[in-house]
Amino acid sequence: MGAGHFALAAGLKRWAPRLPLWVLILSAYLLDVIFIVLFAAGIESLAQIDPANPGYGGAIIHAYYTHSLVGALLIAAAAGLLASRWWGRGGGWIVAGVVFSHWLLDLVVHRPDMPILPGNAGNLPLLGLGLWQIPLASAAVELALVLGGAYLYYRSAARLPTPAGMTPVAQRQCVMTASVTVAVLLLLILISDVMGL
Repeated sequence: MGAGHFALAAGLKRWAPRLPLWVLILSAYLLDVIFIVLFAAGIESLAQIDPANPGYGGAIIHAYYTHSLVGALLIAAAAGLLASRWWGRGGGWIVAGVVFSHWLLDLVVHRPDMPILPGNAGNLPLLGLGLWQIPLASAAVELALVLGGAYLYYRSAARLPTPAGMTPVAQRQCVMTASVTVAVLLLLILISDVMGL
């Protein structure tokens, strides 16, 4: 769901014009950034279901802290509080929402490997709707997110005022170039995910 997370961040730029795109993208991927740190420390892990076929969604992720429901809410709250120092309360709420959106999108695609409580405390049932088990459907959902996110990013960029010294035609060309670049990068991420690269 890598491309889907980035697409959501790009699409939300329309409703969060004060937030830099890098902040939205980092927010959308913050759970995985922290997962990488915990993975390197040996606290969280992942296992291939079929090591000979490491394709799209072919892993069980043991991210029992970062991808637990409560853990994701705590990380989102901390990120939102931090962001509110620079971008105000509204920016903080948007960052918190984008961080938590990662967990919601993962809930749709992950096999049941996401705990409710950090560390899977209480050994409660693991969550995940398992759309990755149907790769074509999962890729279609993610492609819809990519196309929607790229379109909303374009709409956001097109609404910006024309900078001093730039003609409206030149601005439209810049907006189109930026939007096509975002769309191509999102599609490349999706292709990379689907092919297991």
